Amino acid sequence: MRIKADFDLCESNAICVGMAPDFFDLDDNDYLVILQEEVPKEREEELRQVVANCPKSALSLEEG
Repeated sequence: MRIKADFDLCESNAICVGMAPDFFDLDDNDYLVILQEEVPKEREEELRQVVANCPKSALSLEEG
């Protein structure tokens, strides 16, 4: 499973950064950076919650 972001929708609210700082960060210009696209099996449910909490629905998970 991989994390995907729609950077056109993302407003850099940083909720994802707060919930999973080892996967997400903001750069010096406050743009979202995905630090790790591959989601380990044992963290899939956690990342589903992060995706569900994105206020702009800019995050998604892709199987495969």
